[in-house]
Amino acid sequence: MKVLVVGLGNFGSSLGIELSAAGHEVIGIDTNPVKVEAFKEVITQTIVLDATNENALKTLPLRECDYSVVAIGEDFGASVMATALLKQANVKHLVCRAINELHSTVLETLGVKMIIRPEKDSASLFVDRILLYGVSNAYHISDEYKIVEAYIPARYDGLTLKEVNFKEKYKLQPITAIRDYEGKSVFGQPRIMKKVLGILTEAFILKTGDRLLLFGSSSAIEEFLGLDKET
Repeated sequence: MKVLVVGLGNFGSSLGIELSAAGHEVIGIDTNPVKVEAFKEVITQTIVLDATNENALKTLPLRECDYSVVAIGEDFGASVMATALLKQANVKHLVCRAINELHSTVLETLGVKMIIRPEKDSASLFVDRILLYGVSNAYHISDEYKIVEAYIPARYDGLTLKEVNFKEKYKLQPITAIRDYEGKSVFGQPRIMKKVLGILTEAFILKTGDRLLLFGSSSAIEEFLGLDKET
C-alpha cells in the first residue's frame, strides 16, 4: 500500500513511521526541512514540499497513492487548503485530521468522509485504559457497547474458549486473538510484532500474554476482567 502523509508533526510522523515499519510505502511531506531530515531514515521517503501549492502537489504520484492523509494540526488554513487541493486532484481515499469541531465541520463541507480527531480519540482510549485495567485498545460502537483488545487474565491461561463459555457466562463475543512475537523492522532492527490469529474455534486455547478482541457491554467486559470484584 502507498500512503501520502501531509505534515510531519507528532501525529503525522508517528503515522508515517508505523506504516513504514509495517512494510507500506510512505511519502511524508512537510515544509520544514528539519522535520523532513529528521524522519528520512524511518519513513520510506520524505520530501520538503508545500501541500498548499497546487503545482508542487502535482509533482507527487497522487493517483498511485491508496490513501492521502492530511495530518496538519497547527495550521488550520494550510490543512483546509491542502485538503481542497487533494479533493480537486481526485485522490483515491482522503483522510484528514481535525483539531476541533469547527475544523471537522469545514472538512465535512469539503466532502471529506474520513475525519480523525487523534487528541479526542486518545483521550477516550486513555479513559478506557484507566477504568478497564487490562484493555490495551478500544473502539466505541455506542455508549453501551464497545470492541476492546484485552489481555487474557492469568486465571484463564490454558483454558479453551468452550471452557470459559464467553457467550453464556459473560455475554461477550470473542472476535479474534492477537499474539506478540519477535521480528524485524524494514530496516532490520529487532522489534515486537503482532500476529492476528484469525477466526477462533471453541477449541482455541487461551494463553497469558495474548490479547482477545472482544465485543460486548462495558459491564460484561469488566466482569470478564474481574474488575467488578475490585474495591
